Amino acid sequence: MATNPDVYLLYEYMKKNAFTVRIKANMTEAVDEALLKEAAVEAMTRFPYFSVRVGLDDDENYILLPNDRPVPVLPETDDRLLLGSERVRGHLFAITWKGNSIWFNFAHCICGGFGAMYWVKTTLYQYLTRKYGPIKAPADLKAVGTPVDEAEYAYPDVDALPVDDPLKRYEEKSSKVGMQQDVNYFINPFVNEIYYYELELESKPFMDYAKKIDGTPNTVLSALLMKTAADYFPRVEGWHISGKVADDYRKDVGCDKSYRDFVRFIHVKYDWEMKDESIERLSQRARGAILTQMQPENSFEWFRKQVEVHNGVDAQPDLKSKTKYAKKHSLYINDTRDTFMVSYVGRTDWGGIADYMDSIYTITDGNLMLEVNAVPDKLCITFQLLTKDRKPLDLFCKVLKEEKLPYRVSERMVRYMPDLILPTMQSR
Repeated sequence: MATNPDVYLLYEYMKKNAFTVRIKANMTEAVDEALLKEAAVEAMTRFPYFSVRVGLDDDENYILLPNDRPVPVLPETDDRLLLGSERVRGHLFAITWKGNSIWFNFAHCICGGFGAMYWVKTTLYQYLTRKYGPIKAPADLKAVGTPVDEAEYAYPDVDALPVDDPLKRYEEKSSKVGMQQDVNYFINPFVNEIYYYELELESKPFMDYAKKIDGTPNTVLSALLMKTAADYFPRVEGWHISGKVADDYRKDVGCDKSYRDFVRFIHVKYDWEMKDESIERLSQRARGAILTQMQPENSFEWFRKQVEVHNGVDAQPDLKSKTKYAKKHSLYINDTRDTFMVSYVGRTDWGGIADYMDSIYTITDGNLMLEVNAVPDKLCITFQLLTKDRKPLDLFCKVLKEEKLPYRVSERMVRYMPDLILPTMQSR
């Protein structure tokens, strides 16, 4: 590759999917803006790879340039934040706040939730120690003033990865169930707002339940969503329902500590007849799919495809050609399409931060999609929809009640996903 691997998702930018992410921390007390600003600036000194702005080189490649301007901390408003703009000092990372809540906004090109959560933890730790005094640090805290480990920059050498074929690939066709809602959103120029609900599941009863049926959070949530989708969408003969489960494969490629995003997707196919099966049986089906598709060989194959696309982008003569090529060959766009998605990165050590943070939610693009975070006493689930129709949520909660799983849910909220502003040759 000719350029920093962090830039390639920028070529796939779309107005309705700018590939941005928000992480919302709901604190136990009102936010102190002055202390948060001080903490944000201090915390960002620990993440030089996040302190960047987007530029263009002479060959019309996007490049990331150092940005030594203070990371912005702004009031949260009912508008889309514009990352890369002068308002955020050119940064691809920005913080907003309102009342008790802090939003960490960032461009997905540089990292995913795994890498960004280090920034979130360090910022919250700096903020809380300023506000309350010493607290217990998370075990994996990247403390201000500590050296940056070279392993944080790790990126695999594709030529050094094994080339053995996976024992099992997912070879089913894409699910058509729910596709019309996605199409309506993307082609309707008057629809820009998308919605979500903050859903809490009590950790102990949920984990006890999962253990009892030999499941995991991913497999149980997939089973719950299968029941939801089967009741929500009209049955069409010959079509199937399928679920997508995010799999972080950084360990497969030897990048355990890297801030970069190493996520591929595992697919679980369900037939309509399965809607009457128990959650235990549906969870077992999901677990079988995960076990067979989590082979490292699948990770190597996915990464090789990614590098192939990156090299193809580099080979294009100008920015217009690069963006056209990137969108046409995008692994995100061309991956098997599923009816719903579950993304859960696992348990998180918050240390003393947990004493001052009520909940934390990851907000992304997607329809019938669950983003799942964990605090000591609960799972914090972002239940994401494209429309105001809350029937999928009601159906999901109905299954929770049937399985006697305690939950709490918020009112409907607008996601306000950040937009991006990118340089052009004319404005360079």
